[in-house]
Amino acid sequence: MAEPGCETSSEESLGTEEPTAADPKSPKQKEPRRGGRRRGRRRCPDSFATYFPRVLRNVHDGLSLSQEAVSVMDSFVKDIFERITSEASHLVRTTKRSTITSREIQTAVRLLLPGEIGKHAVSEATKAVIRFNASK
Repeated sequence: MAEPGCETSSEESLGTEEPTAADPKSPKQKEPRRGGRRRGRRRCPDSFATYFPRVLRNVHDGLSLSQEAVSVMDSFVKDIFERITSEASHLVRTTKRSTITSREIQTAVRLLLPGEIGKHAVSEATKAVIRFNASK
């Protein structure tokens, strides 16, 4: 599954180049390999696309997402993340502190997400933090 936002041309991803007619080389003369296939995947640090299949597997095993659905989900997660961080920074500024803690994040989530979904998000995040601290 390719990650949205990380477009590579077919030449770039395969490392192929078109031979030029003005470049006569004898068969004995070898040029050091520059391209070739890449050993690892090209990382796209600003995408959450790699996490969606993992979460979906835990919720509904056997289902998958189309490329368009992954793109929509990625945009959604980035938007919500931006809103939460913006609200948390606003809370920090109004309380005249200099550090965003889990308390500000929790308050920002409660303010942004309405009703039951906000409560559910806070309880799931609390469980995740407890699980993370227990694994240390």
